[in-house]
Parts: sequence; C-alpha cells; structure tokens
Amino acid sequence: MPSSGPFQRLPPLVVGLVIGLVAIEAVLQLGAQGLIGGPQAAGWRLEAMTRFGFSAPLFDYMVETRRPTADGLMRFITYPTVHSGAMHAIFGAVLLLALGKAVAERFSQAAMAGILLAGTIAGALAYGFLLDSRVLLVGIYPGVYGLIGAFSWWLFTASDSAARGRIAAFRLIGVLAGLQLLFRLLVGGGDEWVAHLAGFATGFALAPLLAPDGGARLRRWRDRARQR
Repeated sequence: MPSSGPFQRLPPLVVGLVIGLVAIEAVLQLGAQGLIGGPQAAGWRLEAMTRFGFSAPLFDYMVETRRPTADGLMRFITYPTVHSGAMHAIFGAVLLLALGKAVAERFSQAAMAGILLAGTIAGALAYGFLLDSRVLLVGIYPGVYGLIGAFSWWLFTASDSAARGRIAAFRLIGVLAGLQLLFRLLVGGGDEWVAHLAGFATGFALAPLLAPDGGARLRRWRDRARQR
C-alpha cells in the first residue's frame, strides 16, 4: 500500500528544487565553519554571490552597449541558487516548498516551473531597469513571489464565493508580506522588494494562461462582476 505521508504528496520537482537550495546552503555553511574546503572555503559565499548573483551594473552595460554576454544572461537564472545567509535560504526554501506544492497541485508541475522561472527573470529585469544598485540580487524570492501571484489569482477567481476568494487571496499576501518584513527587520534588506513585486505581478498575469480552467474562471469572474 503506498504511503500517504506528507512527503509522498509533494510534487517531485518541488522536492528536487528545495533539496538543491538546501544542499548549496549546507555546503556554504560547512565551508564557512571550516569543516570542508580548507581556509579558502570561508569566502565561498561571497565568491558564489559575485559569480552567480544578478548584477544591475552588468545588466546596464549590456543594455547600453547592446552586447549581451553569456555570463550576464546566465545570471538571470543563477541568482536564485545563492542566498545571503542561512535564514535567507531556509525561509526561501520553506516558501518554495509550500507555494510550489500549492501551485503544482492546482495548475501542473510544468506550469509551476514556468511561473517560477518567469517570476525569476521578471524580478531580475525589474531590478536592473528600475534601480541603480550595486548590491547583487540573490535568492529564490522573486520566483517564489511569482508562485504567490499565481496562487493568489487562483484564490481570487475561486468559484465558490468571489468575496471569500478575494479575502483569502489578500490574507495570503498580507501574511507573506508581514513575514518578509519581519525577516528584513531581523537580518536587514535592501531594494529587492522591487524584484519581489515584479515576480508577483508576473505570476498573477500568467496564471489565467496556465491554469487548466483559466478561461472558465475568467468567464465566471466576469459574469459575477456584471451581476453586481
């Protein structure tokens, strides 16, 4: 008889992504503690952030010169793999686990991956275009906020009760925004909220295109709006 435990119900793709994030953070933590890699391992995190983090100045250079580089383009998808510290990584992994499961179950694993990727890229684009920051953008959060946007759309267009769906959607946003604010107060933060907001908007916009019943949900929402 197959197990019905909570880990059996997690989508394999979500589990794989979370394991990857945790493994990378574990290696960086072990290196910082001097348990692996020798003395030079203490600088692994800074080296990883410098090598894989999204750089707004590099992005500006590519835009101004119209000469995209392989390194600059790869940073659009490599920056989520590195975090600024253990709490940054753990909180991101927990959110990815929860939101990835929720979106994959209601859309599909492929749609979840597409929304995560689109939110990641949109977050980097917003960070590069709207800010003049020399702080590297790192972390899974813009992609996760893309999942939050998609899940919020799903709740917002729930067929059982439009009002209940809206309340649930904005409650989810409020709770996650509050947790993010608490995290920033505890460990510090910068202008990465711009990337988070872009990720959320992207996920919300893509949701009706990727949801299995996206068209029907939109029609129901439109009909309810006309009846008011």
